[in-house]
Amino acid sequence: MDHTHFKVFVAGHRGLVGSALVRRLTACGYQNIVTAGRSELDLLNHSGVNEFFRSIRPDVVYLAAAKVGGIYANSTYPADFILDNLKIQNNVIEAAWRHGVQKLLFLGSSCIYPKIAPQPIKEEYLLTSSLEPTNEPYAIAKIAGIKLCSALNRQYGTNFISVMPTNLYGPNDNYHPENAHVIPMLLRRFHEATVKGRPSVTVWGTGTPRREFMYADDMAEACIFLMENFSAHDIGELINIGTSEDCTIRELAESIKKVVGFNGVIEFDTTKPDGTPRKLMDVSRLHRLGWRHKTSLQEGLVKTYEDFSTNPSIQK
Repeated sequence: MDHTHFKVFVAGHRGLVGSALVRRLTACGYQNIVTAGRSELDLLNHSGVNEFFRSIRPDVVYLAAAKVGGIYANSTYPADFILDNLKIQNNVIEAAWRHGVQKLLFLGSSCIYPKIAPQPIKEEYLLTSSLEPTNEPYAIAKIAGIKLCSALNRQYGTNFISVMPTNLYGPNDNYHPENAHVIPMLLRRFHEATVKGRPSVTVWGTGTPRREFMYADDMAEACIFLMENFSAHDIGELINIGTSEDCTIRELAESIKKVVGFNGVIEFDTTKPDGTPRKLMDVSRLHRLGWRHKTSLQEGLVKTYEDFSTNPSIQK
């Protein structure tokens, strides 16, 4: 089936994942991609979202909009993270059901899994034990989104897919000095230290936790692959998307230091939290369906730093 004629709404098109989805959809030949900025559509507004869907009538929806952030942001604004994310996803998913969207993809997060989960993390580990406290509100919102899609599929026969990406990075990321995720935050710190001639860069924690990272354009390709070739019935309640490869935060910091060209030393602030000791996704189900990532961490870091260093507006 030729999917390129479908009207596709990408919610959150200016963010890391949403912009990658728009790039990939365009490259795949989709010609009717609908986007809406915050001035046009407030996803927190239930009636506004409903009216948007009533007037636009999209065939396919990619729900990439979310309030996101790293350990500091999640710890500082827990109420915002659960409230805003519940509102966004409930509004969009409900409107998609009410207005007959053929297919929807909901983007969750690997933080939905228990803090101490067997490694690598399989989809069936969801809700088997306690979450990581530092991002529990965000995780609970995402779990609610998974369960909402699943419930609508069961009760009303919708075709809503939930995917759980590993840690993502790439162009259009959030480089906020306090609220960003680890890769954009470290890229910024090393860049600023290099420009200002600082002797050292401080990294939170011990450097020992292991993390998996995936280039956002690979993630977008995987999402479109799933949407074009499989239904929610084929996939099940959720499916992991990742690389099946991880590294320590220390190794990541050393790689970023090299990519940026920083000549100073790396210092680890062990008074700051590490978060989950290890978080590696089991992506054997995705591999069996026929998709694997293409971009190595080193290649992705080079592309991402090029985007950051050549874009003054995101360095503010």
